[in-house]
Amino acid sequence: MEGGHTGSLFQLTAFLIVFGGTLGATLVQTPLKTFLHCMRRCKWVFLPPKIEPGETLKKIVDWSKIARKDGLLGLQAIAEQETENFTKKGLLLLTDGGEPEDIRKIMELEIDNNATHEIAAAKVYEAMGGYSPTIGIIGAVMGLIHVMNNLADPAALGPGIAVAFVATIYGVGLANFFFLPISNNLKGLVNAQIQHQEMLVDGMVSIAEGENPRALESKLEGYLI
Repeated sequence: MEGGHTGSLFQLTAFLIVFGGTLGATLVQTPLKTFLHCMRRCKWVFLPPKIEPGETLKKIVDWSKIARKDGLLGLQAIAEQETENFTKKGLLLLTDGGEPEDIRKIMELEIDNNATHEIAAAKVYEAMGGYSPTIGIIGAVMGLIHVMNNLADPAALGPGIAVAFVATIYGVGLANFFFLPISNNLKGLVNAQIQHQEMLVDGMVSIAEGENPRALESKLEGYLI
């Protein structure tokens, strides 16, 4: 609007300094397995996992009705057809006649381990958001050093100053437009997944205890708020 050109924001040198430095610093502090996992989880920003508490509530109530009518072994066929690993594991524990408290302990351990694994991926992006602005400043200082070394050459002043300022923009921009938003997005998805899994655990434990389907539905409706 003021007559500037977006082309001036594209500086390969500044990008290599900021992105390369951020990536390098992150790899130093992050195990390779965790880093690769966080790269795979980036797709959740655009294709988040499907979580439908309402549909899950209906399924749990249906399981409760089947268990009251046919016994816990009536859920065996459902468990074998289930494709989601967490749900399948819980149903198999139910059909094996596990004690309610044992089922809860096993499934809550599964939730905790999964949450730790997923939060670690989100923290990688959070770390990148912390490193990026600082490395942008390093890029700016490097650009200014280049400028100072070439004061006798007016033609080199412009590119050097451009690298200095663009590196700062890249550092702050990558942190606030990409890395930190991605981290917060993943944390929100993980929290939603945890709540969904806790609802499943409460439902399965209630079924193991022989709770009335209507009472079970009323209790689990609190997860839909």
